[in-house]
Amino acid sequence: MSKIHAAITAVHGYVPDYVLTNHELETMVETNDEWITSRTGIKERRILKGEGLGTSDMAVPAVKALLEKRGIGAEEIDLIIFCTTTPDFVFPATANILANKIGAKNAWGYDLQAACSGFIFGLATGAQFIESGKHKKVLVVGGDKMSAITNFKDRATCIIFGDGCGAVLLEPNDEGNGVIDSILRSDGSGAAFLHQKAGGSVKPATHASIDAYEHYAYQEGQAVFKFAVTNMADVAAEVMERNNLTADDIAWLVPHQANKRIIDATANRTGVSADKVIINIERYGNTTNGTIPLCLWEWESKFKKGDNLILAAFGGGFTWGSIYLKWAY
Repeated sequence: MSKIHAAITAVHGYVPDYVLTNHELETMVETNDEWITSRTGIKERRILKGEGLGTSDMAVPAVKALLEKRGIGAEEIDLIIFCTTTPDFVFPATANILANKIGAKNAWGYDLQAACSGFIFGLATGAQFIESGKHKKVLVVGGDKMSAITNFKDRATCIIFGDGCGAVLLEPNDEGNGVIDSILRSDGSGAAFLHQKAGGSVKPATHASIDAYEHYAYQEGQAVFKFAVTNMADVAAEVMERNNLTADDIAWLVPHQANKRIIDATANRTGVSADKVIINIERYGNTTNGTIPLCLWEWESKFKKGDNLILAAFGGGFTWGSIYLKWAY
């Protein structure tokens, strides 16, 4: 009997209409287009505008388009794993809110929080449910409304983040395509360098915490960069070595879109040439959990059945990981 793999059978994404350019940021904080572009590779990012709109409101159009593309109804979904750092609420899970909004009446679900590595962790987790035979259709969503936790007076972070969401459908595959291998890592000692100070059980919201801007993302850029540039690259190379893959075997490298220099380091470490590296950071910035599924969505038409893809990410916590998958359609 052939081994069952969890294959991506459909992908779609959504980004908000509002474009926040580097030039507009120049009017908000002390920065400039050249400085941002040279250090991050970002030219613009999308921002979700509108009262009462949350991360699930970006997931709904992405998932509805995915279902239409696949030709199935929401009631056929077994499980929703929603990878996000900016859930609609502390509880209930945004996965459950999404299920209700799209009519996925037969799905159970939960949120997965691993910062920017969340989608990689969620994809690896969803694959287990398919491989076990327990589920046939697993929806893995990666999305964030980072503008909700970004301090637009802090030039260290406001230049980086944007809003966006992507989703993939996982189904069983017996042709050898799908998620082949994954390596996932975390190191809690990195928490000090990238976190949100207040809003959790350690420091619930108070007037003082709000006045001190402690409900926004905080980052020590240099410390995060040093750790990310090494570990994201190493884990991508490791999953290739473990599966006896050379750069020539790889059709596409799909890196988390955190920083152009980190992406370049990962490409260099794996030996994958620039023309096989998927990059859209210049248009969307870092959408956290949204970056990798948005890349898959935008490049979907270029993928061929059997293509070898290496996915790699790094996030706060610290978290990092890589997935080797074979494209299924």
